[in-house]
Amino acid sequence: MTDIQGYCDERFAPVRERFLVNFEEKGDQGGSVAISLEGEMVVDLWGGHRDIAGELPWEEDTIVNVYSTTKTMSFMCALLLADRGDIDLYSPVSAYWPEFAQNGKEGVEVRHFLSHSAGLSGMDERMSGDDLYDWDKVVDALARQAPWWEPGTASGYHALTQGYLIGEVVRRVTGKTLGQFFAEEIAGPLGADFHIGTAEEHFPRIAELITPEENLAQATDTDRDSIANRTFRNPAADASVSGTTGWRTAEIPAANGHGNARGVVRAQTPMANGGSAFGVDLMSAEGAARIFDEQIRGEDLVLGVDMRFGMGYGLTSDVMPMGPNEHIGYWGGWGGSTIVVDQDAHMVVSYVMNKMFPGVLGDTRGFSLLQAAYGSL
Repeated sequence: MTDIQGYCDERFAPVRERFLVNFEEKGDQGGSVAISLEGEMVVDLWGGHRDIAGELPWEEDTIVNVYSTTKTMSFMCALLLADRGDIDLYSPVSAYWPEFAQNGKEGVEVRHFLSHSAGLSGMDERMSGDDLYDWDKVVDALARQAPWWEPGTASGYHALTQGYLIGEVVRRVTGKTLGQFFAEEIAGPLGADFHIGTAEEHFPRIAELITPEENLAQATDTDRDSIANRTFRNPAADASVSGTTGWRTAEIPAANGHGNARGVVRAQTPMANGGSAFGVDLMSAEGAARIFDEQIRGEDLVLGVDMRFGMGYGLTSDVMPMGPNEHIGYWGGWGGSTIVVDQDAHMVVSYVMNKMFPGVLGDTRGFSLLQAAYGSL
């Protein structure tokens, strides 16, 4: 039987039981789950192995690449700057990034970046190899590119481009990269062990990913010219590079954040508690509530399912129900990691793992833990 370690409030014993089931019946290799309630950590569990061979235990400080769960950290950066008055989310991007106003993008607003509706879900200029690690090359190409659809009219999941787009606005406004701003203004004050651009000193504690057989481009529809295929084909998401120094140390704020469930929850807990947590007043209650400023809903041009997006976070809906309450924001990462922020219950739930399942919309491992959390309430 898998050795589960850490802390679990007895009210949430079903979460611990479900976490064990993930190992015993769902084939999990290693992972962690964490929950905060009313601003306090009530679950902080880990177990399994951090290596593919199953010889090294997943430890308290083990971290792993969580892919698009990283996006929620970039959302927080934008929302924090908006709360401070440094960014107007309804202003044209060109007010902060003048070079962006090319090829019909003059009317694109910052909020369109957060809601995947800017029409830049993929790239026309070929990006391969180490190109994704060259920030200026990517953002300059995005500035030149024409949108693939009329911005603001539909969402199309900006799988890798979203982080560069939000990150360049952050850089223009603050003079800092998104990874630096997140570390100094969010992760540091909140004590969140989460990194966007991971220093080599942390490499020994990074778990090895067990990657899916198909890449995302192979898993989409067969129409090579569809927006979905074009999105995942360029820039391509290749999980096999996750163990390289280039991938780990670069800042790819839509995909290469490294952390564990505890780190994700500590960073996100203010968003469920009026902007404050762990003795830190991060932003106003109004700033945190902007998650639910609905931007767009309907069939996503990339994911092919009905989505509802607020300011960054996906919003619970009849099609994608995340829980029993109205004010729930969420997202997840390729392979299975999840993050759910419930402002009504004042609860945050996260699950991260190193055995990736196919797909970008999560799987039964994370959803079953979420159900157990709500059942515990």
